[in-house]
Amino acid sequence: MQIYLPIAEVSVNAFTLLGVGGGVGVLSGMFGVGGGFLITPLLFFIGVPPTVAVATGVNQVVASSISGVLAHLKRKTVDIHMGLVLLIGGLIGSTVGVWFFSLMQRLGQIDLIVQLSYVIFLGIIGALMLQESLRALRRSRDPRAPRRKLHTHTWVHNLPFKMKFRASGLYISVFPPLLVGVGVGILAAIMGVGGGFILVPAMIYLLGMPTKVVIGTSLFQVTFVAAFTTMMHALFNQSVDVMLALFLILGGVIGAQIGTLLGVKLKAEQLRILLALLVLAVCAKIAFDLLWTPSELYSITVPGRF
Repeated sequence: MQIYLPIAEVSVNAFTLLGVGGGVGVLSGMFGVGGGFLITPLLFFIGVPPTVAVATGVNQVVASSISGVLAHLKRKTVDIHMGLVLLIGGLIGSTVGVWFFSLMQRLGQIDLIVQLSYVIFLGIIGALMLQESLRALRRSRDPRAPRRKLHTHTWVHNLPFKMKFRASGLYISVFPPLLVGVGVGILAAIMGVGGGFILVPAMIYLLGMPTKVVIGTSLFQVTFVAAFTTMMHALFNQSVDVMLALFLILGGVIGAQIGTLLGVKLKAEQLRILLALLVLAVCAKIAFDLLWTPSELYSITVPGRF
């Protein structure tokens, strides 16, 4: 059953869209990730223009994050003050990112920028995840292996303009959380991701936040930044396809339930290794598409359209 996506200006099989949303939902349920960094490349592969894939993929992040942050708020595992500082930085970064996105779109280079961003970031993140997962697997098999200390006093704690974050038990400068938020906001605007795969490690290893409040605080920031980003894309770039978003969200809701059931059957170390391999595979596919000579060297488009 073919459906026409008015903003993307392509016809796509409805079951394919449900399958993409469902597949990412399964991964979200299994690995505990929002899936934004996977759903956008998958949309590239089925012919959705990168501009639309980025702007619409953020909707999936909003939908998958809202229920999570509400659950964490009930359990009081959200550092609201830290979340607000990260959010301010995220809104600034998202604004800058949407401006840069619009500029590259006018210059006709946005498709290349988006795909290169995915190759670079997925390659780096996938490699680091795989390395850390293999270390964790070795530690689980050898209890005598040394374990990494998460909360150490670093240069970050010596910066000025300190603020007390009671829920996290931290007294640090507001600059590191602001800069982390700015970086996540820029990534959300350019890559169509929530940024949790950058934000969570930064909160643990850079800011030294306790693990119990990291996930909830990350979801708090990601929810609002993703919603703001998709609104900005809709207003300034007109690249959010509501029909596409509906099918992806429907498939994602169903897939997440299946993924949750599958996830309990595998060990955490095995799940992280599988996710790292999946990220590297997606990175390799995008890199291959960039380097391989296309079957059609020229295309005709209407001026002013993406």
